[in-house]
Amino acid sequence: MSATADPSTADSKETRLANYLREKARDGELYFKGKFIADEVGLSPKEIGALMVNLKDSVSDLEIEKWSYTSATTWRVAPADA
Repeated sequence: MSATADPSTADSKETRLANYLREKARDGELYFKGKFIADEVGLSPKEIGALMVNLKDSVSDLEIEKWSYTSATTWRVAPADA
């Protein structure tokens, strides 16, 4: 039995999070901690953190950066400048 995650499941989670971020950042920048959006997105805070690192490099229509590290990572997300 393999402990490897199903790639299609990871893609689905990444797509779900990216779509959520696009919607929330549509009108400007968004600051959040994974633990505060976990229920809305249906992911654990740990999953959100891992996916944010991936999205930072793979999504061109959003600017994603780690903003603060107090008690949990705060992320800044904004629409990318065209």
